[in-house]
Amino acid sequence: MTAPANLVIRPARADEIPALDALITASARGLSIGFYTPAETEAAITHVFGVDSELVADGTYLVVESAGETLGCGGWSRRATLFGGDGFAGRQSGLLDPSRDAAKIRAFFVAPAAARRGVGAALLQACEDAARAAGFTRTELMATLPGEPFYARHGYTGRAPISLDCGGVAVRFVPMDKQLPG
Repeated sequence: MTAPANLVIRPARADEIPALDALITASARGLSIGFYTPAETEAAITHVFGVDSELVADGTYLVVESAGETLGCGGWSRRATLFGGDGFAGRQSGLLDPSRDAAKIRAFFVAPAAARRGVGAALLQACEDAARAAGFTRTELMATLPGEPFYARHGYTGRAPISLDCGGVAVRFVPMDKQLPG
């Protein structure tokens, strides 16, 4: 499929967080079928997925729109937290050093109707470009199972999957990283 016309990528605003959380929930439910059980999906929504408001405040969490419709969201970070929204207990706010640390690619979600149409690819390119401009030479992320093939197509290398306890439900994720081209 082709990318929607006239994609606009811009920083998310704090007043959009509830709508973005709704998009994240719809994306997780619609695009996780066949990768996660319904119980795993709901546990991840409750315990991990969501907007990290620090990224919104930093201006590094982005929204993708076309014709005024929000098609996706995601971002990059110079903070130590690798994954998880505001409700995730494992967050670390410390700043990274671009000379030794990898920038974090964070919380990518695409509206189910816009999936596989170039929205995620455009968003990933914008995030990688911004991280590179901030001095980072590497990126890393924690992929969902449905996200792993997408990131692999874009040059990310996966490591051994992990299982995260999400309220008594084990949910699998895949750590991935990439050396940014100069």
